[in-house]
Amino acid sequence: LVILQPSTGQFPRVCANTQSLLRKECCPPWDGDGSPCGERSNRGTCQRILLSQAPLGPQFPFSGVDDREDWPSVFYNRTCRCRGNFMGFNCGECKFGFSGQNCTERRVRTRRNIFQLTVSEKDKFLAYLNLAKNIPSKDYVIATGTYAQMNNGSNPMFKDISVYDLFVWMHYYASRDTLLGGSNVWRDIDFAHEAPGFLPWHRAFLLLWEREIQKIASDENFTIPYWDWRDAEDCMICTDEYMGGQHPTNPNLLSPA
Repeated sequence: LVILQPSTGQFPRVCANTQSLLRKECCPPWDGDGSPCGERSNRGTCQRILLSQAPLGPQFPFSGVDDREDWPSVFYNRTCRCRGNFMGFNCGECKFGFSGQNCTERRVRTRRNIFQLTVSEKDKFLAYLNLAKNIPSKDYVIATGTYAQMNNGSNPMFKDISVYDLFVWMHYYASRDTLLGGSNVWRDIDFAHEAPGFLPWHRAFLLLWEREIQKIASDENFTIPYWDWRDAEDCMICTDEYMGGQHPTNPNLLSPA
């Protein structure tokens, strides 16, 4: 799933419609000037996606069977290409690490060990996660069918989803098995975790999740804490105080506490 132009992974709400899918174009206007990709303000332009021409490896001996191949070209072949420090599906945001009206101000945030947070800081982090579970994503929707099931775009199949579950879905969508039709499934490749772009993809995934939580919490200084598990002998954060302990009777569930 290598492309030479950035893509955030799921479907911008403004492009989840028949017109955008049939045109295979997702170049929404930026609210600041009303032009596609903020072109009038020199933020970006609507361009054809440049795909990698590298051959596929033997782990995936198919072509044209998975909507994720050459993402997102099955759905859109023209998207916003942002200039400078601008990013986003309409070039309306700043690249990670930048802020300000023109995205020229460097912004450094400190990411901390979860076990070094105060009780109030830890509780705020968990409260933000609960908030994300209960607030619908303003900008993104998820697909509930394949491109073929959408009749090549004439019958859009999308649904709303919470900010938290959006990222659960994105992680699943990138890494799930390939559905070959009927009951046939290809399990020999994980596009997310077994591809050369795993490390930068996962870093971008977490940064985007972090930014969406910053938005809904109105907290620009929020950062996702990390767990340093190098010397851990068990899951130290798998407790009711942190990420949830194990259910007392069902090992497949989290504790109800």
